[in-house]
Parts: sequence; structure tokens; C-alpha cells
Amino acid sequence: MHHAQGVCSFRLGFLCFSALAVALPAFVLAQDQAGSAVVHPQTWPTAHSPLPPDPQGEQRIRALLASMSTEEKVGQIIQADIGSATPEDVRNYHLGSVLAGGNSKPGGGRLADAQQWLALAQAYERAAVNVPKGHPAIPLLFGIDAVHGNNGVVGATIFPHNVALGAAHDPALIRKIGAATAEEVRAIGLNWAFAPTLAVPQDVRWGRSYEGFSSNPKLVAEYAPAAVEGLQGEPGTPEFLDAHHVIASAKHFLGDGGTHNGVDQGDAQVSEATLRDIHGAGYAPAIDAGVQTVMASFSSWNGVKMTANKGLLTGVLKDRMHFDGFVVGDWNAHGQVPGCSNEDCPAAINAGLDMYMAPDSWRGLYQHTLQEVHNGTIPMARLDDAVTRVLRVKLRLGLLDAGKLPAQPLAGEFDLIGSPAHRALARQAVRESLVLLKNDHHLLPLDPRKHILVAGDGADNIPKQSGGWTLTWQGTGTTNANFPHAQSIWSGIREQVEAAGGTATLSVDGTYQHKPDAAIVVFGEDPYAEFQGDIPNLAYKPGDDSDLQLLKRLHAQGIPVVAVFLSGRVLWVNPEINASDAFVAAWLPGSEGGGIADVLLRKRDGSIQYDFHGKLSYAWPRTAAQTSQTAPNPLFPFGYGLSYANNGDLPMLSEDPGMHLDHAQSGVYFRRGKPMEGFSLILTDQGGDSQAVTAMPATSRHGDLRVTAVDYHVQEDARRFAWTGQHDAQLAITSPTPQDLSRQTNGDIQLVATLRVDKLGQGDASIGMGCGASCHGEVPVQGTLASLQQGQWVRLGVPLKCLQKHGADMRRIEQPFVLRDAPGTAISITSVTLAANADRTVECGGQ
Repeated sequence: MHHAQGVCSFRLGFLCFSALAVALPAFVLAQDQAGSAVVHPQTWPTAHSPLPPDPQGEQRIRALLASMSTEEKVGQIIQADIGSATPEDVRNYHLGSVLAGGNSKPGGGRLADAQQWLALAQAYERAAVNVPKGHPAIPLLFGIDAVHGNNGVVGATIFPHNVALGAAHDPALIRKIGAATAEEVRAIGLNWAFAPTLAVPQDVRWGRSYEGFSSNPKLVAEYAPAAVEGLQGEPGTPEFLDAHHVIASAKHFLGDGGTHNGVDQGDAQVSEATLRDIHGAGYAPAIDAGVQTVMASFSSWNGVKMTANKGLLTGVLKDRMHFDGFVVGDWNAHGQVPGCSNEDCPAAINAGLDMYMAPDSWRGLYQHTLQEVHNGTIPMARLDDAVTRVLRVKLRLGLLDAGKLPAQPLAGEFDLIGSPAHRALARQAVRESLVLLKNDHHLLPLDPRKHILVAGDGADNIPKQSGGWTLTWQGTGTTNANFPHAQSIWSGIREQVEAAGGTATLSVDGTYQHKPDAAIVVFGEDPYAEFQGDIPNLAYKPGDDSDLQLLKRLHAQGIPVVAVFLSGRVLWVNPEINASDAFVAAWLPGSEGGGIADVLLRKRDGSIQYDFHGKLSYAWPRTAAQTSQTAPNPLFPFGYGLSYANNGDLPMLSEDPGMHLDHAQSGVYFRRGKPMEGFSLILTDQGGDSQAVTAMPATSRHGDLRVTAVDYHVQEDARRFAWTGQHDAQLAITSPTPQDLSRQTNGDIQLVATLRVDKLGQGDASIGMGCGASCHGEVPVQGTLASLQQGQWVRLGVPLKCLQKHGADMRRIEQPFVLRDAPGTAISITSVTLAANADRTVECGGQ
């Protein structure tokens, strides 16, 4: 770990402050109040690059910069997504970087293996240096969200998410995981990982909480240099940024984990002291460790978007902390800056952004940025500084050597992908991160020679145990078959039980023929990422008690019950803890489910294999309303975790959630055939007469549309809509308050209806959204419906960007689902949600 040079005049917590900060008059510091967005850089800790001065390298950069045209300079500060920029585009526009977003794969596929990734990376590499004679050949940076292993590649080692790694309290483990991840990224020909996340989540309603190591800034500050050095190598050694390592990104600067109410991309309404001491804790250590890029946050601080916050990007990060790498934006985040759009945002670069992440907007952004450099809106000095920083990072990575294709000795070494050594490391990480919260009568560890029932929908479910950012952005739409090197939790238990001479039975619903000696129930959150994971309170699946009932049923049958809880955050699960004899927080363990059996089961001779090691890196809430990590009297405090030697008995916990539990879920409008709480189902005839549906069956006012209850999975959990009259009619789900879906639209989310075409009439059909009087967007779907097999259920999606393109104002959606159709049609629907993928997606022009 590398520390800032110089002397600490005083310390605030674990942060070092210089004499300049000490000398500040008290009235300046007193101005630091929540609500103010004024930055005082001199009060922030200093940091320094650990790399020695490189005058020869800087001279090379200056010479290269002098040889570049303005067009070539502008290209270097733009990063496009592989889904919208071809290798030829990289060559023609001189793009400095490409990225693969969470759902972007080679060839536009849904999933991709290592060979497909390498072929694509090599095509981009060749294009970047295949320039006309006399022009500089500048190799490419290719970035990917390798946030828990190289998680976008089929067969890769999937490490536990950061929320789990925080519970291990083991910086050395973090360093090893970073190094293994770097090798797997290099094996597919890429050279930049968008990691580590240095958020310090203070409200775990935030959907990205699992990307944060801890709510404790001291632990994040300890992990930051370990994660950076693991990915990049240790500065001052030959391994630093060698062919086995990649560029790292400290993210998301700053305050992403401190937004009001835990809203993703929201506003951190906190004082400068809190921003600095809590949310900024990891950045100075990361810079001291040599981190080469910092990603600016989508979020705001006291109303000012971080992507255009000059005081923080330039005043604090570059001037005060002496960060000499480059600042990259997040996915079209510059478009959220007031006065900007995705295609035009001089304010961001003028504030200190050095590279725009413009996945699908890069072409327009290139043209506008070029114009703004020519007309002086963006000073040439600022452009040159941004390009210099990008070139400096490329130089340090060895990309500027002789302007040729960089050597990549690991590229194509596919044995590194999911290698036994990496999997063993991931399994160790699983063991170290498990936290034992309850162990009545020392139930654990279990005797593997007995008969063990394994139940719950997470038991044999590798996608669920891995969470978001796994093969796909949301971690959804995959099965165990997509994880060739992985092991489910059930498989790991069965393997060890059978090896010891016992028997194990898998039964998701907990039914059995022979009463077991013990039951292990694996359940928890379904995968999500970013804003799709935002929740209104900390109750676990309000309105759905199926997991609780499973635990209670087994417990009532006199079977000792071990609960293994999969989650990306701490949640209020008092009823589930009460219904279990032992309760294990397993977080999101990733591909090595066998690590759970290592700890839960004894050796064959009865001795302990591995004791519990994990201690909470977040405070566990006492109620569903206890959303703040700094709230007094949590159920289990930071640092809590039992070992087998401890008395694990726990008295019955209160099952009062501490608030009224709203069963509504963000982005869920219609579930099990019913509108979500607060939403309404409205039938409207052609003349505009509307009728709210309050009971089954129901009919529109003039009889053009009739709705009845039908079965999907269980009795009457879907609704059949039949257009039985002489005219077109529509059904609509109406929101109690207008919804802002602009984040979801930017994030390539779809409106997804799980439906079945029972009969199709001859008229036109459309799916849309309403946004108030004379405001709507609808996409024709008659052709798509006609192509579906009648009588078969399918998840049909319409991209929100299409609805926006067709006129919907995504900032004020009042009707999140409108289906218009013609006489003779009958369609059954069980759910309508926002989701990242669908079985079938409607083309943007309608089909």
C-alpha cells in the first residue's frame, strides 16, 4: 500500500490533512453545510502518484500530441460501445476507446465465450492502428465491467460480489482476486476493467449496494489500494501494468453511495465533510496505489451533477490529489448535465472530464465536440490536457511503443478462464465471506453422514447465487447451463455429503419422501443491477412470503432448518430468522457454490472443515424502516459474526417491520394478473369512455373489451382480455403518480409483458405508454403478435427508447402500459414489468 508523500498535520479519523487545511480560518469550514455545493479543495486529503517522474515519456506524449489533428484529438476522448461502433468506425473517427456495456456482446449476441471476445478485440485493435501513412497509430483501450471476475464471459470465474468480500475483512484476498480478474480479462484481449467500486453505501435501498465493499469508510480505504494493485500490479515493480495486468477505474467519483433515499443516480444531500470523509475515503489511497482512471458518477452532490462538477473533478481530484491519469464518464452520464444532451456536452470536459462514455451517442458527440473546439467553447488547452492524460495512461500500459499492435502474451490463453487456481481462490473467498448470524443449539456444522434435504429456489440456481453483472447486465435470462465451470450450492453440498457416506436430496419446494435429519434452505433476492435494484424499504420481498412459509413448514415438521440467505445487501428478515435454527448471510457468492458446503458441513470424521470467518461490513437493520447505516441500535452491528465456538442462540425477534409495507416494487406494474398496489387497470372503448376494473369478470362500458381470470402458474394468476365488440378498445395500467423513467430509458430497459396470444383479429395492435393529455408513445405490434405461437406464453418486450422515439415523455409517465387492439383478438397477460431482456423484442419501427 502506497501512502501520500508529506507530513500529516492532523488526522480526522483515518484521513490525513496538510498544514494548509489546519491554517484555514474557522469561518470557511463553518460554511460546509449540507445543501451547499461549494468545494474547499484545500480541506481534502492529498495524494500523489507513486510513479516516478518520466520526462522522456512526457516528451513522447507532447511530440505525439503535436502531430495530431484536432479530429484525431477529439476521437481520443470519446469511448463508444461495441454495439454501435464498428472497427471501421474506430479507424475513421480515431476513437480512443471502446467499451462493452453489460448487455453488449460480440456479434450482437446475448452471451459470448472467450474466443468470440478475443476475435472482436483483435478486430478493433487492428483497426485502431491501421491508419494512413503520416498519421499517428494510437492503440485502443477496450474497457469492460469486470466487477466480480471477468463476468461477461461464459466460463469465467465469478467471484463473490464486493458486499461479500467486505465481510471477509481481508485486503490480501482482494489483491489476489484483482490479479486473477486481470488475467482473465487479458486472456480475451481486453486491457481495462471498470473496477473497483469505492462507494461507501449509507442507504442500502440503493440498487448498487452490493458493489460497495462496506458502509464503513475505513474498510473501503483499506481495500482500495489492494483492489487497484491487484488489477494493475504494484507500482515500482516490473509487474505494474505488464501484460498480465489491466487498467483499473476507481468509481464512481463521488458520493454514489450517499444519495438521498438510496436512489441510483440521485443526489447526495450531504455536507462537504461527509462527502470527503465518508464517500471520498477510498480515492486518495487508490491514487497513492497508482490507479490510472477514475470514473465520474451519474449522481449529483447537493444538486450539481458530478460529471460537470469542476470543483471536485479538477479542484479536488486533479489539483489537490494530484491525479495524473484520466477521468472517464459513465454511460451517457454527460447527457444528464443541465444544458447538455447525450450528443452535446462541452460543460463536462470543461469541468474536468477527460473521456466521454458515449455508447450510442458517440457520433453526434464527436461532431458537436469538434465544432466546440473550433469555435472556442472548449478551449484547445483543455482538449490537449484531456488527450495528454489519455495518452499518458496508454503510454504506461505500453500501448505507444512504436505505434504497432501491442504484445498480448495472455491473449488466447483460454485455460486462464475459469482456471482451477482462480476457482480455488473464488471458493476461498466464498468461505471467508459467509457470516453466521444465528446457530441455535450449535446446529452447525452439520454431519455430512446424515440425510440432508436441500430446498429453496436458490439451491440449484447459479444465476441467482451470482447476482447482477453476471453474463448479462441484470444477471437475468441465463441458466445453470450457461456456467460450464461453475458449481451450484446444491451440487457442492451433494458432492461432500455423498463423499462422506450420507445422502442429500434436492427439493425446491421442500417436499420429501423420507424425513431428513436437517434441511438447508437457500433463498433470497433475484438478480438485479443499478436502478433496477432500488427498493422503497428494507423488507425482504414484501407481499411474497413463499420463502417464509417454506421455512415454517419444515420447522413445524420438527426438522432442524439452516437458512442460507442470498442477497446483495442487508435486509429485514426477522420472520425468516425466527423460522430458522441457523441463519447464514451468504451474499452473492458467485460461481463456486462449493464454498458454502465447506463451511456448513463437518469432515467425515466429525471435525470442523472450515469455521465461519466473515464479519458484517454493513449494519444489519432491526426494522424495515431502519434504512440508514448510521442509525442507532441495529439488529447486528458492523463487525458482527459468529464462529462455531460462540453461543449462537438467538431469542425470538420482533416481527413488526416498523412501518406499513408497501407491496409495490419499482418497475413492476402488473403481477399475477393484478395491478400493483396503487395502480389501476382501466378499460377504454373507442369513444373514450373508461371503466376501472375492480372485480372479475369485467367489461368496458360499451362491451368492446371483456376481461376474465385465467390460470398461468396457479389459479387465476392471469387475465384474459377479449375484444368482443365492433370497435377497437384499449386496456391501460395507470400509475398513482407520474413516473420518471429517464434513467431506465438511458439504460436500455424494456417494457415487458408476459402474455399469451389466444386469438388474433385483423386490425392493428399497439403497445404504448401515456404521459398526460395529448402525450403518448406507441409502437405497432400486430406483426409481432401474428408471429407468436398462439397458446404459448412469452415475454414480449418493447424498448423504452422506442416509446420515447414515438413520442412518450419518459420523465412523466402516467400510464406505463397501454395495449390497443381490434375486434376478434384475445390476449392473456400475467405480468407487466420493466426488465433488461425479453424472449422477443419488438423492433423500434414496430413489427
